[in-house]
Amino acid sequence: MKILVTGATGFLGSHLVKALLKDDHEVIILKRSFSNTWRLSDVLLQISSYDIDKYTLEKIFREHKNIDAIIHTATQYDRHGEKYSEIVESNVLFPLRLLEIATKYKVGFFINTDSFINKNNNGYQHLLRYALTKRQFLEWGKQFAAISKIRFINVRLEHIYGPFDDDTKFTTFIIKSCLRNVTELALTPGNQKRDFIYIDDVVSAYNTLLKQKDSDFFCEYELGTNKTVTIRYFIEQVHKITQSNTNLIFGSLSYRENEIMESKANNEKLRILGWQDKVPLNEGIKKVIQEEKEFGFEKFIID
Repeated sequence: MKILVTGATGFLGSHLVKALLKDDHEVIILKRSFSNTWRLSDVLLQISSYDIDKYTLEKIFREHKNIDAIIHTATQYDRHGEKYSEIVESNVLFPLRLLEIATKYKVGFFINTDSFINKNNNGYQHLLRYALTKRQFLEWGKQFAAISKIRFINVRLEHIYGPFDDDTKFTTFIIKSCLRNVTELALTPGNQKRDFIYIDDVVSAYNTLLKQKDSDFFCEYELGTNKTVTIRYFIEQVHKITQSNTNLIFGSLSYRENEIMESKANNEKLRILGWQDKVPLNEGIKKVIQEEKEFGFEKFIID
């Protein structure tokens, strides 16, 4: 298949690109001219790469006819004081333009990457603008599926983790803090329950969806293990496995406003397709720690 991937230089996107190449797919990526491509350094010569600040989408689709699928993983969070307009541009307008041109060039289907924080959301304040724009684009996806007859698959991810994620992400922050033996970590009581899913299992789920030939024009899949543990359990396991001296101060921080206290995936639809998660949590944590140690976690580069 000929597959276009957005967000390919990021954590999830880079893992997807490498898996697609291993399966002998032709891969096209969209990035910015200033994107850090370190995660793809070993495969850059195997892919077609376009800087979207230099090329129009029209030109890219003209040069690569008969694209079979788009996997959209690019996203903009609101962790660093980004402007509202910047978040809307990245999370709504850009993928909307991509969806428009995909229908024009008769792309078979569009896989959108969504988040668990929009599931039964009751006003969760953390990443509020990010969540709003993700919901807005999803509504556009539903409209295109109904009117333009492109298959739109929405993947609602639970708490993904793995090696070489951004330092600002919870799991990476905890693991690196423990590896560095920081003096102490101020934490909430940690009773929030999350469905942690390892990156390899996420990638295999996308691969399963790519193989589906017949489905409704709009489909939605929850992607996780259908099992939860508390945030406290995750942190304590990392602390134990790393043999860290860091002092964990649970309860020194308050929960966020309208905190999501439990989230897990109903992954029955994916299991019906033949997918299953294979990496237990403790094994996944060990894999991340080993990779970070081998890479040199003090030299880790934020994308």
